[in-house]
Amino acid sequence: MVVLSSGVILNAMACGKGEKLTEPSLPLETTINISSEPLTPPDPIEIVIGNYTDKTGPSASPSSVIDMALEDMVRYYNEEALIPGVTFKVVSYDSQVDPANDIPGYKYLKKQGADVIFTIIPSAPMTLKPLLEKDKTVLFTGVPDPGAIDPPGYVFGVGSPLLEHHSYTLLEWLPENDPDFPDDRPAKIGGAGWATGYMDTVLKGAEAYARAHPEQYVWKGDYVSGIKFDWLSEAEALKDCDYVFPPCLMNQFVEQIRTAGFSGKLIGTSIHTAFFEVIDDADIWHNLDGMQLIMSYCWWNEDCEIMQLTEELLERYHPGELEEMQRTGNGYLIVNSVYIMFEMIRKAVEEVGIENFSSQAVYNAASGFSLEMDGRITDTFSRTKRASRNWLAIYAFDAEKENLVRFNPEEWLEVREEP
Repeated sequence: MVVLSSGVILNAMACGKGEKLTEPSLPLETTINISSEPLTPPDPIEIVIGNYTDKTGPSASPSSVIDMALEDMVRYYNEEALIPGVTFKVVSYDSQVDPANDIPGYKYLKKQGADVIFTIIPSAPMTLKPLLEKDKTVLFTGVPDPGAIDPPGYVFGVGSPLLEHHSYTLLEWLPENDPDFPDDRPAKIGGAGWATGYMDTVLKGAEAYARAHPEQYVWKGDYVSGIKFDWLSEAEALKDCDYVFPPCLMNQFVEQIRTAGFSGKLIGTSIHTAFFEVIDDADIWHNLDGMQLIMSYCWWNEDCEIMQLTEELLERYHPGELEEMQRTGNGYLIVNSVYIMFEMIRKAVEEVGIENFSSQAVYNAASGFSLEMDGRITDTFSRTKRASRNWLAIYAFDAEKENLVRFNPEEWLEVREEP
């Protein structure tokens, strides 16, 4: 069994040095009664996790893998009794990735007894923030919009910094570390994607950094649109760039921009690993070779603590499916974020006792929360910090291996929070 350290700092109280301790004086004939009966342990409790997901909408396929990872972690914590006196249960609601369902979905989950909410639906944290504050209910998500966590409240981004911080950190890294970065002029950079929140935010962050550092970059434009698959005009507009962010579903765009004459380097984030099966089916590894990604978690081929836990879950609950999960991309790696949520719940239970557990206790436990993995403090929360991850790493597509490889296994990048 893999058990990771939560890194929670416990405060101790001690007597002052040099003070003389004396026995308290009792009145004559005072009787002290000590009961011989053992204390009754608190009754076990069930903590309900409300999963606001996508069962039938456009992201139903990757969401099904994420749902599986969440349910597997619930089974794991229950079977191993990792939080004594606590069992977990998941109740789900199908959002269909329609913002109109955010509030009805939240109300349904609360009616079903949800103590905390978990979601990967981009619109939910912003839409639900007023209700979460009113009800004092904690919501966990992967990468929230800045407005969902500023001012800091009941929305917590687990396992990642903000999306624009990915862009700032990557663009800071490239000039000093990428051998293909132009040495006699600023690099031309741009990108394209669906206006679904994720790529739009990544591109806005890249633009902000480029405009703040004109000696390093020239911003050539961001081309965002509704969901589409023909990128001929965007490919033509970006073909002369040195660096280009492709859409998250990138097979068609990559084919078209290479055909248009683009010889520069593709760059991206972990969202570009969500469609490995599409990359395999389209056989475009040769067009992706050398594409550099900045990510907040370990990849499948690395030996790290969270990957050991991930593989143990698959071996226990889905024997023989490890390779299949690896080829689907990053979906099951949501274990990284789910684990942080469970460890925050553990901290809350330790602080208040199972009989006093509530979503508010989880909120309170966030102040001073610290998670240590692989010998470093990977994630922290505080009274004001609501995106947990403290480091990022660079990976590259390797066409020969048809996989990602870590650019420098020893390098961890401190998250850059300003352009």
